[in-house]
Amino acid sequence: MISETQTPSLADIDYIPYLDDQGELQESLQGKIGIYAIFDQDKTLQLVNYSRDMYLSLKQHLVRKPQSCYWLKIKTIDRPNRTILETIRDAWIAENGANPPGNSIDETIWNHPIDAKQMMTDEEHSTYTKSDELGQIKLLKNVARRVESQILEQLKARGVQTEIRFNPKLKEQGLLDLK
Repeated sequence: MISETQTPSLADIDYIPYLDDQGELQESLQGKIGIYAIFDQDKTLQLVNYSRDMYLSLKQHLVRKPQSCYWLKIKTIDRPNRTILETIRDAWIAENGANPPGNSIDETIWNHPIDAKQMMTDEEHSTYTKSDELGQIKLLKNVARRVESQILEQLKARGVQTEIRFNPKLKEQGLLDLK
């Protein structure tokens, strides 16, 4: 167990691949509480965050930013303690020398459902504004399905084998988030 006086240095933690040799996330992280740093292919820090279930959080990040998730540094703790986790997060960001994109300009992209509405074509947008509520819901679901298909293709190209299932209810709002 880490105490507040034992903030681990990011430089002292080994990199581990985001995906294992079989294209799966580290299943040993399921239900684990801790803090993680995500790095791109060049080992440039992209995000520092903490979670009550690192596996689920890392899966969400992979879906939202597949080209930015190649390496991890992880520190688990036994019991949730926001103060300790925030202290470590702040120390790791300070050690990096700059806010990573996921903790600054790209925070929404990393941490919130994907808004498929932003990817509507001009034709879809025109149809949406002319449609009644039922028509809008149907159109949003179709846009969300198209964006979902693109995401799944990107993940397949990365060699991801972990099962990815989106919440079907959110598609009616044009949002994509894992179930």
